[in-house]
Amino acid sequence: MSSSALAEARRRDVDRRRQRVHQALADMRGQTAEITISSVAAHARVHRSFIHRHPDLRAAVIAAAENPATAGPAGAGAVSRQSLQADNANLRERNRRLEHHARSLEERLSGLLGTQVAARTGFGAPPDTAALQQEVQKLGQQILDLRRALEERDEELAAAREANRRMMAELNHR
Repeated sequence: MSSSALAEARRRDVDRRRQRVHQALADMRGQTAEITISSVAAHARVHRSFIHRHPDLRAAVIAAAENPATAGPAGAGAVSRQSLQADNANLRERNRRLEHHARSLEERLSGLLGTQVAARTGFGAPPDTAALQQEVQKLGQQILDLRRALEERDEELAAAREANRRMMAELNHR
């Protein structure tokens, strides 16, 4: 067999495989099956690399995947690739928002639990400054009251000592 005969046989084989790929695309559009390079290659009984090596076949598969046929009752419920990508993007955004919300709830819960622990144990940050100022005023008033009581007791002690001296002096005088 000459090289030109081999080349001609190879060309016919490539043409047959290309025709099978086009037929597989047409069949899959009619069935509203998911169209991917792998699924078209399996349906056409060719390797995926065959489709990738032929840019026109690859473009046809991608175009069919992006714009599936929606004619007929079977195609009425078909979902386009763009709508699936939009749904996917929407779900990712919703997931991001839910993660942010969960994180903020965790931070609030952590703060509340920390406040409760600090209140029960006495450790941690002091209460607000208004409460501290009230406590300072209350303690200041207690100090003043205690000083007055101490002064009164000092006066009573001085009076008792004076009475004691007089009694001792009177006893010694007799």
